[in-house]
Amino acid sequence: MTENSKKGRSSFNGLHHPVVDFWRREVGGISSRNFSKRFSGSENLVLRLEVHRKLVKHKGCVNTVSFNADGDVLISGSDDRRVIIWDWQLGNVKLSFHSGHANNVFQAKFMPFSDDRTIVTCAADGMVRRASILESGKVETSFLGSHQGRAHKLGIEPGNPHIFYTCGEDGLVQRFDLRTQAPTELFTCQSVDPRRRNMEAVQLNAIAIDPRNSNLFAVGGMDEYARLYDIRSFQGDSLNGFSRAADHFCPLHLIGNEHVGITGLAFSEQSELLVSYNDEFIYLFTHDMGLGSNPVTSSPVSKNSKSNSESASSPKDDDKRPVPMVYKGHKNCETVKGVNFYGPRSEYVVSGSDCGRIFIWKKKSGELIRLMEADRHVVNCIEPHPHIPVLASSGLESDIKVWTSKAAERATLPDNIELVIALLLSSKKMT
Repeated sequence: MTENSKKGRSSFNGLHHPVVDFWRREVGGISSRNFSKRFSGSENLVLRLEVHRKLVKHKGCVNTVSFNADGDVLISGSDDRRVIIWDWQLGNVKLSFHSGHANNVFQAKFMPFSDDRTIVTCAADGMVRRASILESGKVETSFLGSHQGRAHKLGIEPGNPHIFYTCGEDGLVQRFDLRTQAPTELFTCQSVDPRRRNMEAVQLNAIAIDPRNSNLFAVGGMDEYARLYDIRSFQGDSLNGFSRAADHFCPLHLIGNEHVGITGLAFSEQSELLVSYNDEFIYLFTHDMGLGSNPVTSSPVSKNSKSNSESASSPKDDDKRPVPMVYKGHKNCETVKGVNFYGPRSEYVVSGSDCGRIFIWKKKSGELIRLMEADRHVVNCIEPHPHIPVLASSGLESDIKVWTSKAAERATLPDNIELVIALLLSSKKMT
């Protein structure tokens, strides 16, 4: 039997069909594990996503949504400074409490292996806080550390109930260990351009940890570079050069562009790095696309200003440099938007937009396949369920939308999708 005929048994029009895959699993043609992954990543199910439930309780913009490890509980934080824990399937509030923050809550996450009783938060007041849920149901919150300026994101070390990182608009990256009394200040992010190194720190908006290697984490903010660090380079109380990133990532045409910045980062299950730029596009980088620890000397911009002998000594050849995949169509201008992967093998890229829609692209090809209305204003957060084909989204509205693949018909994009998107964005500008 040919490879094409084998594929034809489990897919229609190039799409894996869940019913056929279910039959193949029952007769032993596919393992239960592969069936589960193929089912959850099926394009058929992506095209059937629709709003399953709206979670309504917050009294301000919802800036963060996150599932627990089991996926049965959702946590959210808002401009109302409250944190809410939801039974998202029933739409019930399990617990609601004041975060202790004095300003908008930007992120709230469960710590791993804490029985969902330890929550860490960061906010517009710059504070980093811990919330402990006691056996009685009472919540105690405590101060852990702070940034000088807003703290947008925190990154949890995978599988570790104690360690997480934060970044802030002061450019500072901190490592927290809940077993100790104070955080470790790792470094303050500075410009890679020597002419700007003594200026203000690079304001940081995003941090992400590689799920396959928790020693590696990336940060991004108000310049063009996503920086990759290896915590193993940090030696005790001495920075020992740790402030220099192990690698830098940036589309070549954005190098030297002072008008762009990074609002969102995410690692795939394959350790690819997804980078979302304001007023630009989303890019997917693999490890071989890095510019090295000193991007100024390895970038084509700097090479053009050097002699031929100096250029020849560069470790990378621009003609052979792989090009990152790009995802276009959305608008990222008004807010600090996140970006994410969707699917058990990170098969899709998802992002919100200033037009109030969720955009979903195929990761491998960059093809836009879904455009879903999710907010009257702006969609900022999209969080995938850890096990099944479910999404949670939030934005400038005060509710959370939970998306499941229950639609009777597969959604299709209009033939004039470029015009539709242009009209959506133009109408947004006029409102």
